[in-house]
Amino acid sequence: MKRDKIIFYVSTGLLTLMMLMSAGMYIFNNEAVSSMFTAFGYPTYIIYPYAIAKILGLVALWFFRGKFLNEWAYAGFFFAFILAFFAHFMIGDGEQTGAVIAMVLLILSYIYKKKI
Repeated sequence: MKRDKIIFYVSTGLLTLMMLMSAGMYIFNNEAVSSMFTAFGYPTYIIYPYAIAKILGLVALWFFRGKFLNEWAYAGFFFAFILAFFAHFMIGDGEQTGAVIAMVLLILSYIYKKKI
């Protein structure tokens, strides 16, 4: 039981750090993110709402455990990471490793959340 809690908190904590760094980059380094979104073919007006959604998803992961909103946060992150992987893969910029790491951390967090 103690091992399960440690794995859950470490994986969720690392995922939280990744998402906070990502959201911070979206908010504070908007020019670089805008050029990246333009390369993907995405509209740049979704950058700020996407950053806010990441932060709200983290709030749901940490404070609404075992509830309906928590499950939706895991699902939202799952689809975001899948789409991020394929967006980076399709334009060939080699930056898809972050999405893979985030996906592994998300899956570990989800599995061990169910165990504890």
